[in-house]
Amino acid sequence: MMHRDLYINFSATEKFEEINYELKLAVREAILATLEREGFEYSAEVSVTFCSADYIHKLNRRFRGVDRPTDVLSFPLYEDGEFDPTECQLGAALGDIVISVPRAKEQAAELGNSFLREVCFLAIHSTLHLLGYDHERSAEEDEVQCRLQKEIIDSIF
Repeated sequence: MMHRDLYINFSATEKFEEINYELKLAVREAILATLEREGFEYSAEVSVTFCSADYIHKLNRRFRGVDRPTDVLSFPLYEDGEFDPTECQLGAALGDIVISVPRAKEQAAELGNSFLREVCFLAIHSTLHLLGYDHERSAEEDEVQCRLQKEIIDSIF
């Protein structure tokens, strides 16, 4: 594994008892594993916000025009993952990840996963978006992103 620093600014829109040190460490591992898998060679900075269904619903409506809650949103700072190496030498600010705690709990129960695994899966999904993947562009890109997510989550759990 190549050495890189990863700075994560964790925040929450309210107090969630599920958000603890163990979960934050696992999210960090998931993001690092994604960067490693993708050969991202720079140090990076990411913001991760845990939120309510109402909060993510408002973001989804405002930024995507979709009037319903979702599980995770990504706000990449670089369009299509086009990183300017001169901007990344000291570290790349990749963007923001917003995870709905209630939706992650629901999905974990629906899929028979632990909450921890589901949150890590959402962090992987979102990190791939920060790196330029967009499963909504084409069926091929959706297939590639799904395969990568599965490989990465399976390498952690």
